[in-house]
Amino acid sequence: MRHSRSPRPGAALIAALIATAAVASGCGDGDSDSTRKGEARPGGETGSPASKSAPHSPSAPPDSSSHSASRDHTPALPGSLTGQQPHWSPCPAPNAAQGTDAGSPSPLPGGRRWECATLRVPVDYSKPKGRTLGIEMIRARERKGGGKRIGSLLFNFGGPGGSGVATLPSFADDYEKLRGRYDLVSFDPRGVGRSGGVSCLSNKRLDAYFAADWTPDTDAEEHRLFARQGSFSKGCEKRAGALLPHLTTENTARDMDLMRHVLGDRKLHYFGISYGTELGGVYAHLYPQQVGRIVFDAVVDPSTTPAQGSLKQTSGFQLALDNFLKHCTARGEECPVGEDPEEGRQRITDLLADLDAEPMPTDSGRKLTEALAEGGISQALYAKETWELLTQGLEEALVDSNGSTLLLLADALNGRNQDGTYSTLQSSLTAISCADNKERYGMRAVKGKLPDFAEASPVFGPMSAWGLTSCHDWPVRGRWTTPPVRATGSDPILLVGTTGDPATPYAGTRAMKKKLGGDVGVEVTYKGEGHGAYVSRNPCVRKTVDGYLLRGRVPQDGTVCR
Repeated sequence: MRHSRSPRPGAALIAALIATAAVASGCGDGDSDSTRKGEARPGGETGSPASKSAPHSPSAPPDSSSHSASRDHTPALPGSLTGQQPHWSPCPAPNAAQGTDAGSPSPLPGGRRWECATLRVPVDYSKPKGRTLGIEMIRARERKGGGKRIGSLLFNFGGPGGSGVATLPSFADDYEKLRGRYDLVSFDPRGVGRSGGVSCLSNKRLDAYFAADWTPDTDAEEHRLFARQGSFSKGCEKRAGALLPHLTTENTARDMDLMRHVLGDRKLHYFGISYGTELGGVYAHLYPQQVGRIVFDAVVDPSTTPAQGSLKQTSGFQLALDNFLKHCTARGEECPVGEDPEEGRQRITDLLADLDAEPMPTDSGRKLTEALAEGGISQALYAKETWELLTQGLEEALVDSNGSTLLLLADALNGRNQDGTYSTLQSSLTAISCADNKERYGMRAVKGKLPDFAEASPVFGPMSAWGLTSCHDWPVRGRWTTPPVRATGSDPILLVGTTGDPATPYAGTRAMKKKLGGDVGVEVTYKGEGHGAYVSRNPCVRKTVDGYLLRGRVPQDGTVCR
């Protein structure tokens, strides 16, 4: 089953997938800070001694008056938390909960090593002196020679459920220029990886869960689906019950503000991708006066319910698949799905139907089921770099009746490590999504939506519709119907949308701009493919984003990059 809002594949993951599959198959210059039409941008830099790595004294915090201007009305935090001094030390290799396939962080250019530390945060912000949770952080210190230091640049790569500690090093080359003026920082959000990561079932039971039939054709199959969801929910409650009510995006936004304070930054400088844009929007809503230089890339639509968002995402994946099929079939005989996109869509639909009836063998001894094949196809559409891998996987399946490459892709989507263990990726995604969202979809609701989903995509529609059941019978109530992101009074936020993005369709960029309110959102359109524009390395996107983050240059609203 493909869950909504999965994070994009990392650069290291793409390389690992390609290598493994191959074995299996035999901007401007200057340093002035300016903003719209050359105006000075207030608060854009942290030039005080506190902008170095030492934290502020709890008796004189950098934002001692900020809470009166924020929309976060939780009680003030004690000095034991606001006065933390994280102990930065060499990072260990990622553990299974974070995703061991990422490997140990490689040294940065110049030989500097990644550093890790733990931030203590309240489990329950309404009880700030109560139980705490450790939030695992990673940073790459600012390199010398890039210009005057701005502060820390915090990253969230999406999900919800992705480990920032495991992911940031995978993209080190992409963000190296930004390290000229920032410490690059990411973290495992609460409920993820080493930050109290949620794991709902054993590895063996997760294998069965992801391989199961998620497109029921009979009453018996429908009841088995809901029974599986009930068992999954009970597993989450048994393993992480006390934590589940507190795994909200709002609380993660509060964690980020404490992180900003402890890192010594007067304002938050932030780069959010996919779900990270929703998290950033909630942060901007809670703390509009603390918004520094913030970029949203692959923008989530904050105006939709889970069902509406999933339907739009289903259309987005179908668009991405159609774009892949146009590219593939233009190659003639080299394309395994036929001579034109329509034939390709039908052959893929038929493949999934065949797998529903009889799973396909793989080199590992495991079987490729309909759900795993659909997940593998979805995963390959997150980045144009993996289209070639999708071609290979479809050729194996359609020509050789071998599901090895599609299974490998599905494992990446589901957070399955090569040793058979699972990261917390999908368990965390469910726990955070269900803590956020009030909506609960039962059998009648899903059946009523099936026709719309099937019309949006014959390939992805049915499974996406049944995927709405993931919060059914969840042990805690959700927080909202749609996330609060209105950020009146905030500094400009850059919104970068990609026209061919499968997971966060392009229309979400305009919706986020509207919901932020006023003239907060500044739209940048990338006419390209994939989930996330900055890592596409498009020169126009890079120049625009770098100019904003490094020099405070807010681009013209409506800028288009091709």
